[in-house]
Amino acid sequence: MSDTSDVVRERVRVSGLVQGVFFRDSCRQEARRLAVAGWVRNCHDGTVEAVFEGSRRDVEQMVRWCQSGPPSARVERVETESEPPTGERGFHVTG
Repeated sequence: MSDTSDVVRERVRVSGLVQGVFFRDSCRQEARRLAVAGWVRNCHDGTVEAVFEGSRRDVEQMVRWCQSGPPSARVERVETESEPPTGERGFHVTG
């Protein structure tokens, strides 16, 4: 079990062919597998935005997963921004 001081939160924006390729659902499955909390959504500009909160190791693994996404995705860029943890629970798809 992780020490609470090890909890981190990253906001991620993924650009490329990332909508209409099951990116959000695949992201949810991967996050749940790793027990990472947060959410993922499509944005109006064609990007996908996600927030991952959990142990540093697992959140870093989610960010790495976003660099390729599901097999049909064509990721061009992943931007990350660290944020203070907010106590997210569960992982869900929005928007």
